[in-house]
Amino acid sequence: MEWRRKLRGFYAVLDRDDPALARTLLTAARVLQVRLKAAREKDVNAVARWARRLCDERGALLVVNDDLDMALEVGADAVHLGQDDLPLAEARARIRTAARRPLIGISTHNAGQVAAAAAGGADYLGFGPVYATATKRNPDPVQGLAGLAAAVRAAGPVPVVAIGGITPERAVEVAATGAWAACAIAAVNGAPDPLAAARRVAEAFAGAGPRA
Repeated sequence: MEWRRKLRGFYAVLDRDDPALARTLLTAARVLQVRLKAAREKDVNAVARWARRLCDERGALLVVNDDLDMALEVGADAVHLGQDDLPLAEARARIRTAARRPLIGISTHNAGQVAAAAAGGADYLGFGPVYATATKRNPDPVQGLAGLAAAVRAAGPVPVVAIGGITPERAVEVAATGAWAACAIAAVNGAPDPLAAARRVAEAFAGAGPRA
């Protein structure tokens, strides 16, 4: 499937209203998640709308974090839901009648959540934190590379995106677990050279064989 090829490698996350950063990220990635946790809904909506246009220009997937209604409204390719967001079964039921059916990504943090999301029909999974992370205020327990590798095996054909504390330096060992992609927010968006950082993450997966 075309969307799986776009998901592969570096999974970019836009954490602020910054078109220049978005363009930089999409030089190394073909997926962009809009995730502005502290912003007002109308401001996130505005960012998602210009991000939709940019992703169309770049042939990239647009993902909206947390909010299925907004994802449907702006024509996103996917919605990414956390464990405390809209339940997967309800989200799947709602998109059956939508004119455009977005993919559904689910954040998972342990083996039980991986099994439930894969069995429930999630299109892809986020899994972690693989390493300690400062991106979340109350992070889940660190799962490590062994936990990530176990999640990849448990997910079967469902692609797993590694999350949490990932840096360009760690990307090669993350890719070696069989993960489909990696998300690195602080280590890329906050880097002195975000493009170079993003490319290092993407390149780590270019050399890793895709999981069957």
